[in-house]
Amino acid sequence: MTSSPPEPRSTRGHRGRRGLARTLAATAAGTLALGTLIAAPAVTQAAAPAAPTDDELGSRFTLAVLPDTQFYSRYSADQFIPRYGSDPFAVQTQWLAQNADALDIPFVTHLGDIVDRVGVEREWQAADAAIRTLDDAALPYSILAGNHDVRDSTDTLYDDQYDLSREPFLQWFGPERAKSVSTFEGSDPTGMNQFHIFEADGQQYMVLALSWRASDATLQWAGDVMAAHPTVPVILTSHEVLNIDADQTTPRETDYGLRLWDELIRSHDQIFLTLNGHFHGASRLEKTNDFGHTVTEVVIDYQMAYEGGDGYLGLYEFDLTHDVINVQTASPWVTWKPQESLTSYDQPLLEGPQQRFSLPIDFSERFSGFNPSFSAGPAEEASLSQKARDILLDGFVGPDPVSTELPGDEQDYVEVPGTLAHWRFNGLDGVVGTDTVIPDVAGGNDLHRPDPATTNTTGTELSDVTIESGDVHGYSSDGAAVCFADSSGSRYSYLTTDANAPVNDADLSKGYTIETFVKMDPTWDSGTNGWSKFLVHTGNRSRIDGFAETQWDWTASPTALGISNLREFQWTAVPGDPTKGDKTAWSGEIMVDTWAHVAIVGDPEDATVTMYVDGAPVLRNAMDAAGLAANPHMPWIIGADWVDDAARNGWNGCVGETRIIDHATGPAEWLTSRADLTGLTVSDAPTGELPAGSSVAALGGTGLPGATVRVDGGVVAGMSTLAASEAVVAEDGTWSVPFAEPLSGAGSYQYAVTQALGSRASEPLAVSFSIAAAVDPGQEPAPGSGNGGGAAGGTGTGSAGTGSAGTGSAGTGSAAGDRGAAHLAATGSDPVLPLGIALVALLAGGIAVIVRHKRARA
Repeated sequence: MTSSPPEPRSTRGHRGRRGLARTLAATAAGTLALGTLIAAPAVTQAAAPAAPTDDELGSRFTLAVLPDTQFYSRYSADQFIPRYGSDPFAVQTQWLAQNADALDIPFVTHLGDIVDRVGVEREWQAADAAIRTLDDAALPYSILAGNHDVRDSTDTLYDDQYDLSREPFLQWFGPERAKSVSTFEGSDPTGMNQFHIFEADGQQYMVLALSWRASDATLQWAGDVMAAHPTVPVILTSHEVLNIDADQTTPRETDYGLRLWDELIRSHDQIFLTLNGHFHGASRLEKTNDFGHTVTEVVIDYQMAYEGGDGYLGLYEFDLTHDVINVQTASPWVTWKPQESLTSYDQPLLEGPQQRFSLPIDFSERFSGFNPSFSAGPAEEASLSQKARDILLDGFVGPDPVSTELPGDEQDYVEVPGTLAHWRFNGLDGVVGTDTVIPDVAGGNDLHRPDPATTNTTGTELSDVTIESGDVHGYSSDGAAVCFADSSGSRYSYLTTDANAPVNDADLSKGYTIETFVKMDPTWDSGTNGWSKFLVHTGNRSRIDGFAETQWDWTASPTALGISNLREFQWTAVPGDPTKGDKTAWSGEIMVDTWAHVAIVGDPEDATVTMYVDGAPVLRNAMDAAGLAANPHMPWIIGADWVDDAARNGWNGCVGETRIIDHATGPAEWLTSRADLTGLTVSDAPTGELPAGSSVAALGGTGLPGATVRVDGGVVAGMSTLAASEAVVAEDGTWSVPFAEPLSGAGSYQYAVTQALGSRASEPLAVSFSIAAAVDPGQEPAPGSGNGGGAAGGTGTGSAGTGSAGTGSAGTGSAAGDRGAAHLAATGSDPVLPLGIALVALLAGGIAVIVRHKRARA
């Protein structure tokens, strides 16, 4: 018997779901011969058709997508249920079952990594309970095995080489269970792969679910399945197809994904969409098959987000009337949790460009090659995407999200008081020699590389360590990183502080923050590189007075950050009170060849140590762990472990900028956050109308030290404009931008002042003033009245004529009218009058400048 999750924050009534099996609108067309497909480069996404309004009816349904649930299953019994009474996996399936009718969900597909540890039965039990909710609701679904769901997930072992009698996936989610799902059509001989056909709005669709590492035989089976159903469009699901690049946005193809493309996808026009998990984040790629048709590959996986994924799932609204698939990423778990438990990481909907998007697809044209009769069903549904949002947000009041921007340049980071050391690599390049200095920009703790001949390493060469530019974490403002090649247990290199560096003996009893950016090399291997470290405070913990002897790492360094043999980040440290023993924090599985930001925050208020990976706290953290113990005068090193009083087990990969702070901090102060550009002031600038003959030599004010202040604008004087000028804010926070020549001509002056760090700039501040025109002292102004700003702008009316002096930004008075009357009295003619006012857009400054166009009196 299974238990249901507790009622959510606001209970919504369950409405009877429309029958999932639908009558086909027409008999399928005859079998079409399939041609040979040729791989092609990615193509630019076609322009989207005009978006329908939310209440415009269409032929629509929603495909629900469940990415990696491994941490929900792993921590269901010992973390989620004790804290909340349920887990995210169970809440996801409960929400889908409750809203299947409202959102017209005919099918749910799971992308693999059902559990985290294949041999732990309680994880399978948690997953079984969640999926059984779909069984009980008669909501059809497919499920497949990811790398965590098979006993041996090496890249070279395929599904037909598994010992199938020992595979838990087959015991929990094999063909026998799948037979009870109404859409199930069959499995391959291994039972690891399955296909389903569901019906929606008068048409059939196939979901072809391939488990981890499909063999040649499985790919042949998949081809045979499609050949047996030649008119059915196919959605291929697999745990791995597409990866994500270092910027956390750009798609990157994988060797296995290309295998699927070359040996299956490209030769079957029926496949129009692929969905996979495995790689952390979200991205998509469009490719063209040999029939000239687009295949869209989508990756979605949030296991490294808050709480192991925070319950995010994909909702794919197929709008056949308007030829588009609308995609959004939503979390029923966030809106279900108690209000008082929510944090800034809890956002019910993700709005990034890879999280909410539309895929234009002319369904009839796309499927015409194998199903000429394909057509939309009756236009009966309003926007299902909007309805999903309405359901999720009904009664929900959440916190503001955590957000950041990409850095504008290498200086675009937050400087934090209490920084003990901050190692950066920009400005360096090539092989790191023994004379290379890695600067500590905080001062006093520079790094250098020991001569390999003086260490116990074997086979190490100087060329093993290089500084490389360009390939860094997207949110690191440092444009370079140090990379360690060919590392192993016995072959290693490292960078070290000197024995007298102040950071070696820093007092961290009042808390600390340790940040770094790190990436494993694509050649990383668990046997060779497992349990290696990339940041270590060297020493021997067994020599710390009072340290409680432990089974593991008895003679290891007191503080170390590295990777396990299962590719989990591990923080291991001796706290300020060494009698409490070793304290650890652990991440989930980390992908090779992918940058990650890691922050370790020791908070003395509650004696906790929390690991954050790319901004999200991990589930396994340390308690009762205030401060850090250390051996006196021992260096910090980057690039290797330190055990038994010597280095070993080098880091096979790269390490970016790294910083140590003497107190606990939060995301707003991390290296992933940006410098504050909002403090710009313009304190040295005129305003209003200046007397005739005045001169302005410069503008000045305060800003962020190191930022570039740019002054863009123009002057109305002889129809000329001034080019942009700029200056760098000094260390004392002041800036001054001189004009090429002092401003002294009569006219209106307007400027936009911004400060920037490279490509990122502040909002502009407007500066405007005017200089009055000189009046002939020998002429007395005729009686008259004025209303306006004279040379600065406005209008003026004289007693014997009317003159419009223009529109300006400051000043009031009668100067224009008086001058108009004086001119008339002296010459007997009207003054030269402005014809009009034109707004000239100054692109560099982003402001409009008022220009007077004059004409001579006829």
